[in-house]
Amino acid sequence: MRIDVVSIFPTFFDVLEVSLLGKARQSGILDVRIHDLRDFTHDRHRTVDDTPYGGGAGMVMKPEPWGEALDAILAEPSAPSLDEASPLGDATAGSATDAGAPASGPLIVFPSPAGELFTQATAREWAQEERIVFGCGRYEGIDERVFEFAADHVRVRLVSLGDYVLNGGEVAVMAMIEAVGRLIPGVVGNPESLVEESHEDGLLEYPSYTKPSAWRGHEVPPILLSGNHGAIAAWRREQQIERTAARRPDLLADQPNRAI
Repeated sequence: MRIDVVSIFPTFFDVLEVSLLGKARQSGILDVRIHDLRDFTHDRHRTVDDTPYGGGAGMVMKPEPWGEALDAILAEPSAPSLDEASPLGDATAGSATDAGAPASGPLIVFPSPAGELFTQATAREWAQEERIVFGCGRYEGIDERVFEFAADHVRVRLVSLGDYVLNGGEVAVMAMIEAVGRLIPGVVGNPESLVEESHEDGLLEYPSYTKPSAWRGHEVPPILLSGNHGAIAAWRREQQIERTAARRPDLLADQPNRAI
């Protein structure tokens, strides 16, 4: 998978050089490219923002740096260009969806508190993509026309991590890259560990323990020391249901007919 990230703070993503994602990049499983939005400005101050039309607090990110950045990133034979004059626009876009955007080609994602909720299901869906472009907004956000124009040519998703606001999109993009990247085959050494995680089956993960069996007055549940794998599996399932009901009852409410 290829991942492109556009940000005014490109060094924020240096952390992608370490841990499992760093190894995946070194082995060629992940191709991550970071782009500085200011490289697509043309004034001495490298300006990326301006005051909002209609008034209001804060600044809004200007559309043209984003347009030029996306044009440059997508200007490859495998991806449609955002430049309407480019022959790539029609030649590689693929069939259109009901919304009018191409059904194939790269996916562009903009983190936004006004976007749809990012979930484990979203991560699994995106892990099947060949290419994702993440755009990190700042200030009061990005000029709305950037989303509209991009959606005329490629698939665009505005996505939120939750009901809170961050200073910019970088933290959200890091979380999304981590969530998606670890689901790509070869990134995590033991694929079985991905199956028994929180949210994979709509429930929170069961509690985990390791050696020693007794620690500071706290004991490992005896069932885990029994060697009875059937009983252990049943106990873990019970723990998932109890933990989910106590901590995230909304997950059970979302699936009233599920067999638990």
